Amino acid sequence: MTEFFSDLGTALPRLLGEGLRDTLLSFLGGAVLMVIVAVVLGVAMHQGPRWLRVVARVVVEFFRGTSLVVQLFFLFYVLPNLTGLGSLGGTWTAILALGLNYGAYGAEVVRGSLNAVPAGQWETATALSMPWATKMRRIIWPQAWALMLPGFNNLMVMLVKGTAVVGLVLLNDLTFESEQVRREVGTWPAFLAALLIYFVIAWVVSLALRALEARAQRRLGLGDFEVRKARQDADQVMAGGVPDDQDGR
Repeated sequence: MTEFFSDLGTALPRLLGEGLRDTLLSFLGGAVLMVIVAVVLGVAMHQGPRWLRVVARVVVEFFRGTSLVVQLFFLFYVLPNLTGLGSLGGTWTAILALGLNYGAYGAEVVRGSLNAVPAGQWETATALSMPWATKMRRIIWPQAWALMLPGFNNLMVMLVKGTAVVGLVLLNDLTFESEQVRREVGTWPAFLAALLIYFVIAWVVSLALRALEARAQRRLGLGDFEVRKARQDADQVMAGGVPDDQDGR
């Protein structure tokens, strides 16, 4: 037992170096891109003209329906040959694949949250002849944002775990480094150390999103029903489904 903890103490510092750095870079970059993609596609599916809704839906279903690993390989090995522009590099490939893949799931969270904003809010803004951008910024988006945060919380935690495959495009992430350390200290200490680090990252991310979620809900005075509905929609999206639609706006 003493030897086990000694090996664990050896593995942790090794993984907290380059392995943690590459994992955090992939996560942070992927998270930013995920939110951007989710908002753009989600708003397009909800508010865009028919042709734009169709295009956005096809993009969402493509990235939700294909493997993240295959997307990584395509961006890293195939895309440079097709475009002749050269390799994106491991870090940018990981960020792009993670952002697009999880952003497609996030688009359904955004669309479902916009649907959940009461119809009266949309009608009131329209009756006041508000420009579309003003209506979204001042009335609709603050309410939808509070409802979509539970879904984004789930997606961010999934994104942390999704970074475990970026070693396939030559990044020295936590999973890759734990495999290297395993050869020196054994399987249990190496992968237990990686497990603990992944857990801490996901826990911190979840706590931050929970705090942001609670703040947004307090500002809007959302009740338990709305919060539960948002969480149910988030779970449905993560299971590969689509949030229940309300009547069209």
